[in-house]
Amino acid sequence: MYVNVLVEIKSKKVDKTFTYKVPEYLEKDIEVGKRVTVPFNNRTLEGFILSINDSFDNSYEVKEIVNIIDEKPVLNEELLSLGQYITNKTLCSLVSAYNTMLPAALKAHKNYNINKKYVTYIKLIDNTYIGKNDNQKEIIDILKKGDALKSDLTKISISSINTLIKNKIIEEYVEEVYRLKTNEYSEEKRVELNSIQKDIINEIISNKDKFMPYLIHGVTGSGKTEVYMNIIENVIKDGKEVIVLVPEISLTPQMINLFKNRFKNDIAILHSALSDGEKYDEWRKIEEGKVNIVIGARSAIFAPLTNIGLIVMDEEHSETYKQENMPRYDTVDIAIKRSKYHNCPLVLGSATPSIESYTRAKEGIYKLLEMPNRINNTYPEVILVNMKDEIKKGNKILSKELIDSINDRLSKDEQIILLLNRRGYSTTITCKSCGNVIKCPNCDIPLTYHKKTNKLVCHYCNHNTFKPLKCPECGSSDINDYGMGTEKLEEEVNKLFDAKVIRMDIDTTRNKGSHERIIKDFKNKKYNILIGTQMVSKGLDFDDVTLVGVINGDASLNIPDFRSGERTYSLLNQVSGRSGRSTKPGKVIIQCYNIDHYSIKYACLNNYKDFYLEEMNIRKKLKYPPYYNLCLIKVVSKNFNELSKESNKIRDYLANNTNDVIILGPSLSSIPKVYNSYYMQIILKYKNIKDIYNNIKFIIEKYNSNSNILIDVDFNPRKI
Repeated sequence: MYVNVLVEIKSKKVDKTFTYKVPEYLEKDIEVGKRVTVPFNNRTLEGFILSINDSFDNSYEVKEIVNIIDEKPVLNEELLSLGQYITNKTLCSLVSAYNTMLPAALKAHKNYNINKKYVTYIKLIDNTYIGKNDNQKEIIDILKKGDALKSDLTKISISSINTLIKNKIIEEYVEEVYRLKTNEYSEEKRVELNSIQKDIINEIISNKDKFMPYLIHGVTGSGKTEVYMNIIENVIKDGKEVIVLVPEISLTPQMINLFKNRFKNDIAILHSALSDGEKYDEWRKIEEGKVNIVIGARSAIFAPLTNIGLIVMDEEHSETYKQENMPRYDTVDIAIKRSKYHNCPLVLGSATPSIESYTRAKEGIYKLLEMPNRINNTYPEVILVNMKDEIKKGNKILSKELIDSINDRLSKDEQIILLLNRRGYSTTITCKSCGNVIKCPNCDIPLTYHKKTNKLVCHYCNHNTFKPLKCPECGSSDINDYGMGTEKLEEEVNKLFDAKVIRMDIDTTRNKGSHERIIKDFKNKKYNILIGTQMVSKGLDFDDVTLVGVINGDASLNIPDFRSGERTYSLLNQVSGRSGRSTKPGKVIIQCYNIDHYSIKYACLNNYKDFYLEEMNIRKKLKYPPYYNLCLIKVVSKNFNELSKESNKIRDYLANNTNDVIILGPSLSSIPKVYNSYYMQIILKYKNIKDIYNNIKFIIEKYNSNSNILIDVDFNPRKI
């Protein structure tokens, strides 16, 4: 017996299977999709079995596999074909596609093992035995009520336990436990559905046995989650399984608890905050059919379910659904592929659908379902404040309108959320004498000052250094910090108000459980004001939040990207939706300088349709998606001159070998230097993938053997 094995080397040069002989004693355990250990050159590697043959035609001698790692396949038939699809779609190596689907414990990755977690229990065998001392009596009394953890009983007396085991009075046994505790939930209060919710639920349920992509466009607070849960209930009653995808930023403990309260322990959770051991346990729980519902971020789309009846993508517009490194897959493509495979509906939901998704819905590719009203039928009052005028009055950070509104809410014992989408204390440290801006030595960007640690940090390569007392260029001690992050805003708010303030950003949520603790404490009103980055804009629902303030609401418009208007509209609309979600009236104050920009005006009016029309008009004129597709080619090298020369060669090749393709560049990337490597980019605008696909493939293959140049290709990137 022979097997074709895909080894763990990611290089496109080795992107093929290698044939190995199977020793006779292992033949009975060989299956496609299992991992094996194989000799490769002078080392031992792991790989996936992709096919099995009874004979081998070549005349040369083949090596034998060393051993089989898995008891059962880690890649089923569907996931094997999905890997091929990802490879064709993104031009990544096949082993990268397979490894990106799997938790760390199941990847083809030598010398990385995660074991199952077991605990030892004690049970009583002889009910008639009377203990000979107080410790034995206490242990037996406990065990008469049921089996107990050995670790608990050893606190009484380890010697008594050993004696009782030796005399066969008690017995120990081991049981596997899952690392992630999921049995904490409360009784759910069922809500009355309105007519729009009922109509949407009925529409999707009536088509639940066929592939049908839906786009639910529902304003914040319109009850989309309740719609999802009602459809899920119906689907799992038929014995089918469900994947619910939520952006990492929205996958809050609140959201998870909402599903737990409804579906109890019928849920597995997959997201990046879990440890490798927790992900491994959750994956096996899914694989063994112990749960019917998988909730998670982007990677949960690969959950090894075999009878999917529904896939839900909440906040479908989120950029986090696009993988940022190879393989650069778009989750919606995988969701469509899996929904077709299982012949089931795909439900996309958002208050601010991506321009591309809404266009597909308008053209009938998706079926559009509208939820135009909030459940409570009340909308927050939105006030736009021009900071140009406020600065003249001396209000540099918070406007008078926002200060007065915060004081008013505090006097009523109501809560406030303040959004500033920049972490850290200040944006830059600058010398007033010579104008020097302190930059990262590895990247071509200013370092961000974090006052709590008194450090300057690069948010790209994580280089950090203490804030200097003198300018490293001219020696002047007249150095100041400019700009503002959440840390500085927190300091300012604490100065202005007699309130309990908590901050939620990457810096305060690094430790496990900190995100959950902050949300729980704020919900329990231990704090009056929550300050945060875009983390606070989604997935949060607090009854007492009646004021949302947005600091620098137009900051994202300054990012040189054609989607900056769309991002701004989405962020402002989403964060506005955190205010007045219960019975108390809500208010939103947006501070910005560019108050006349259409994305800000329409966000204040909660008018997605007019925003969409204006955005589409601009994109049509500038030939951007959805009118054209994009391909971003990043060329990377540590040698700038070589980078420039090769980038121009690539541009010339594309210009001479493609038709009906608009070529922009090469130009320096928006961050031209990261981690001592220089970045240039070429952008292609095209109508049909066939116009460029083979050319891009040729370029990648051409540079595979060039160790000085790295080519990184992203089809339809979310960021440029």
